[in-house]
Amino acid sequence: MKSMEEMIKAAQEAAQNIQQQMEQAQAMLDVIQVEGVSGGGLVKVRATAKGRILNVAIDDSLIVPADKGMLEDLITAALNDAREKADAASNAEMSKMSSGMALPPGFKLPF
Repeated sequence: MKSMEEMIKAAQEAAQNIQQQMEQAQAMLDVIQVEGVSGGGLVKVRATAKGRILNVAIDDSLIVPADKGMLEDLITAALNDAREKADAASNAEMSKMSSGMALPPGFKLPF
């Protein structure tokens, strides 16, 4: 049987390894890009899987003062679409990382 000191050292090393993997996964989420689209492609929003908005593209045909309300609704819809896709990409990356860990039943990571 291992000594208590060896078990504690192994647990600390495992915790450090998990923390490094989490940091790498978080960094990767800021590199993964998704695109939200609304209005049949008239409004597009690019974002990272962390939710950082990178770009909003609006088709020139939408820039009419009388259509301001519609444009705002389309932008909102595109942002929401991008956020949903970012959440899905984030969950997929975190699942990849946590699938190799032997976590106790019911234990969930904070992401």
